Amino acid sequence: MKNKYTILALVAALGVVSCQEKVPADVVGTMDAKVKDSVIVYEEYMGDEPTKPEETEFYEPKVPVVKPGEKGSAPSDAIVLFDGTSLDNWISTNDSTAAKWHLNKDGSMTVNDKTGNIQTKQNFGDIQLHIEWKSPLPVQREGQNRANSGVFLNGIYEVQVLDQNDNPTYVNGQVGSIYKQHVPLAMASVPTGEWNTYDIIYHAPEFNKDGGKIKSGDITVIHNGVLVQDHAEIKGTTPYVGWPKNPPHGKGPLMLQDHGDDSRVSYRNIWVREL
Repeated sequence: MKNKYTILALVAALGVVSCQEKVPADVVGTMDAKVKDSVIVYEEYMGDEPTKPEETEFYEPKVPVVKPGEKGSAPSDAIVLFDGTSLDNWISTNDSTAAKWHLNKDGSMTVNDKTGNIQTKQNFGDIQLHIEWKSPLPVQREGQNRANSGVFLNGIYEVQVLDQNDNPTYVNGQVGSIYKQHVPLAMASVPTGEWNTYDIIYHAPEFNKDGGKIKSGDITVIHNGVLVQDHAEIKGTTPYVGWPKNPPHGKGPLMLQDHGDDSRVSYRNIWVREL
């Protein structure tokens, strides 16, 4: 409804501009300013104000009941993507064959160096994601080559995984960053060799029929209970080199990165809730 009232305000302030006319630059600037400064109005709260409490109470729709998991386990409505027993829900990103990462006796999986990224067989849109990861001991190398991996939402938007402990690097590529776009609000890693958790809320971008992006997606990341990304706008893909791109897309897989430098990063307890 904000857009509706913004349009009314602009029409009142500026007059109706014919679709045949070119809008002068100064008018466009004024319109932009008014859009930014427009007051939010909620249509359902207009008119005569209720005088009885029951007039503002409603009982539909019924709220679904979800049984929470215990100690990070999946809630009752979650899709479990990895529970430590198999890699059946995953395939190789390179050629869609079976995932070739190591399945460990402790219920985790570890990157199999230079075998390539793996991704889910199932595609997702908006999701709540829980994933746990561990950087290995002994520590090897430094910077971006120390236990580097990544969680790619929709297969193209990366939340960085990295051993950041006593290991400085560029801040828009450190652990918890939206790679090369958003610096994390905090560095919340546990000691190397212990398990980290990411709880991620992802809302996908929207595109028009011509493939143009009309609404940015956003990502919220909670790292070990600490908010490190707060509704961060997805400006496009997250490439190592170059600007973000915005190819139109629908649902896509969850992808985990093989950085190709013996990262030895492990993952466990991966589940999603579709939003």
